[in-house]
Amino acid sequence: GGSSDNSIEHSDYRAKLTQIRQIYHTELEKYEQACNEFTTHVMNLLREQSRTRPISPKEIERMVGIIHRKFSSIQMQLKQSTCEAVMILRSRFLDARRKRRNFSKQATEILNEYFYSHLSNPYPSEEAKEELAKKCSITVSQVSNWFGNKRIRYKKNIGKFQEEANLYAAKTAVTAAHAVAAAVQNNQTNSPTTPNSGSSGSFNLPNSGDMFMNMQSLNGDSYQGSQVGANVQSQVDTLRHVINQTGGYSDGLGGNSLYSPHNLNANGGWQDATTPSSVTSPTEGPGSVHSDTS
Repeated sequence: GGSSDNSIEHSDYRAKLTQIRQIYHTELEKYEQACNEFTTHVMNLLREQSRTRPISPKEIERMVGIIHRKFSSIQMQLKQSTCEAVMILRSRFLDARRKRRNFSKQATEILNEYFYSHLSNPYPSEEAKEELAKKCSITVSQVSNWFGNKRIRYKKNIGKFQEEANLYAAKTAVTAAHAVAAAVQNNQTNSPTTPNSGSSGSFNLPNSGDMFMNMQSLNGDSYQGSQVGANVQSQVDTLRHVINQTGGYSDGLGGNSLYSPHNLNANGGWQDATTPSSVTSPTEGPGSVHSDTS
């Protein structure tokens, strides 16, 4: 899952890079053409004026030099804008933090299963974190960060996660039901005189109704990317527009990446520590939360 995501992301990066390069060369060509046309126009004007007043070749040379300097400063601006666009593109697609965010589908499944099966107290112990890290092939701190962020997102938008919770509750129920059925089957095989022993096998589904509260919706942490500029104008501003769009990614949590504590005691729910010292706190207490979604 993760490797295919990376290859898709890489091809997207290459496509945007090619687009920036094309825009740069198109614009550069336009400026060179405009420079040549304007130079020719000025030369013609000077030739016409030379009929009525003396114009030295040095004066013509000086005028041409001024024109070329003006256009070369515009070209320099174009180069800087293009470099800026490429750097933003690189930082969005290739930096380490961006890569760390993409867990494999299997890892996310494992973490979600644990989260929803411990919804009354979704704070895994250090041993549980180590086990989850091993299963998911990620670090313990990444597991801690994932749970911290999951708790925040879950609290802020419980309604949105209800469907997901039901899905994992049903999955857990099916797994448990299979285990019970296997035990019953085993019991019947071992003691044929008690064919009704299966009736003793019971499984209590968690009451998902207690798990949720209606809270205002949030965009979640979806990672949104704007397309690079559609209609290219023949000005440097267009390239700047493209740059802005290239850099137009934003975490859905936005400015709310710091946790604002909510009291969920009303329904006997859980809550994080009320005063986290900082998002990047080195101490990993039960309430410490990191804004990085790794």
